[in-house]
Amino acid sequence: MDLETKLQLMKNVGEEIVTEEELRLLFETKNHPIAYDGFEPSGLANIAFGIYRAINLEDSIKAGINFKILLADWHAWINNKMGGDLEKIRRVGEYFVEVWRAAGVDMSRVEVVWASDQTNSADYWRKVILIAKNTTLNRAIRCLSIMGRTKAELKDTAQLFYPVMQSTDIFHLNADICQLGLDQRRVNMLAREVGPKLGLWKPVVVSHHMLMGLEGIKEPEGYDENRRIDVQISSKMSKSKPSTSLYVHDDEEQIRKKILTAFCPERVIEGNPVIEYCRYIIFRKMSELLIERPSKFGGDLTVASPEELEMLFKEGKIHPLDLKNATAKALNEMVKPIRKHFESGKAKELYEFVEGEKITR
Repeated sequence: MDLETKLQLMKNVGEEIVTEEELRLLFETKNHPIAYDGFEPSGLANIAFGIYRAINLEDSIKAGINFKILLADWHAWINNKMGGDLEKIRRVGEYFVEVWRAAGVDMSRVEVVWASDQTNSADYWRKVILIAKNTTLNRAIRCLSIMGRTKAELKDTAQLFYPVMQSTDIFHLNADICQLGLDQRRVNMLAREVGPKLGLWKPVVVSHHMLMGLEGIKEPEGYDENRRIDVQISSKMSKSKPSTSLYVHDDEEQIRKKILTAFCPERVIEGNPVIEYCRYIIFRKMSELLIERPSKFGGDLTVASPEELEMLFKEGKIHPLDLKNATAKALNEMVKPIRKHFESGKAKELYEFVEGEKITR
């Protein structure tokens, strides 16, 4: 695959790349650079996690990247996920792997690493201390927003370990690229600053978009000084907020009902989650979207790109109800194989376990 195609694939993945020039140089000097993303095991998988994440993984793998997924069980423990029960956190991590497998990710092309295995290494903790010694207390506190917590929710001293451990993960995994959500930007930028101080490298940061919840834009909650980033983090689809999430286990009727309740005013593009699901999920997997309509309302309409969809919707040529019906149908087709995967065997057992647990933020 030529260089420009690889770069375009990563531009499809990243809403922000720091920096494109460094990414180009990385592809020029390494055939298979290493990228990583980390996940706290907690809660049922929604479409942002189960479908959108899988699409980004697929494009990264196509670009020739060796991808490492960190199942951040110790980080989830620090963040009090699953009631701070490490055994439960571990089982949710196993469920996560099944979700990606069901979504079509070639897990033979992905290396899964457990944080609890890394923490057995003295070298890992040596890096933690070195990074901590080169990070001011104020900077570490600013990074705590990566945990998805407001300042009022931060109480434990253990939480101060979190950003330093996450920075360490990057170097311990030998990651050339941090391919995480935009909500993790602060700690990735910390790693870019501290790496060269320790004689290490400056990782490229490819931050993907944070998929919006069904209710649309929420007021910023103080996760970042940049309002655009703060709005994305505050408005993101969260596994722990069932009323604003579409889960990969939802049946066809549940998906339809949830999409019908989604914020989607006529002619409005900005802050419209239905438009967003089309742009970031449907048109990444499908070459076109069929809008089915009665003949008295113009008949069926085939849309070939997110740009065309947004133009037609903004001009009032597509009604919100018709868009919602088409989106629900398309999403259901994507979710269907994942639902089926969890109907039997180990996958079913893991799903039933996670579904039966009280999910904690």
